[in-house]
Amino acid sequence: MRIDFTEDREQIISLWSSVFGDSREDIEFFIDECKNYSCLGLFVDDTLASMLFLVDCKYSEYNGKYVYAVCTAEVYRKHGYSSSLISEAKKHMRDFLWLIPANDGLFEFYSKHGFETRLYSDGEFQNKIEFDEINEIIEYLYEGSDHEFPKGMIFSALDLPIGSTGIIR
Repeated sequence: MRIDFTEDREQIISLWSSVFGDSREDIEFFIDECKNYSCLGLFVDDTLASMLFLVDCKYSEYNGKYVYAVCTAEVYRKHGYSSSLISEAKKHMRDFLWLIPANDGLFEFYSKHGFETRLYSDGEFQNKIEFDEINEIIEYLYEGSDHEFPKGMIFSALDLPIGSTGIIR
């Protein structure tokens, strides 16, 4: 399920652009400049049908993966492909998986996969998600939400403290 960025780069760009509407330039910037990530993909025959990115992050003293750019090509939706990728992502996590649903409709989807709404970007808490990435990449990771103050969801067997999604490096 891991994607080979040399072999599958064009399919990644095509799928991402078709689902999110981002420009080729923006997608290539993310792929080329983000340094601590992997990508999982599900192929039908030789076509990339669904994918997600896992970006390394920290929360308190714990190591995790930020689930980003979860998408499925329109023709392959309603087959459980994103669900399969979420299950696979759980095998690649250390202490937790974290994500910010792009819209309210996705909270129920991720709740069905064991994610809890636990992190908020109100800035009142000490604990923060940390990325070892350049500021432009960190900003990119937060841009996909419809919310001014995005709500995070976390999947973990640990009892992690409630905290903030405030950006720190």
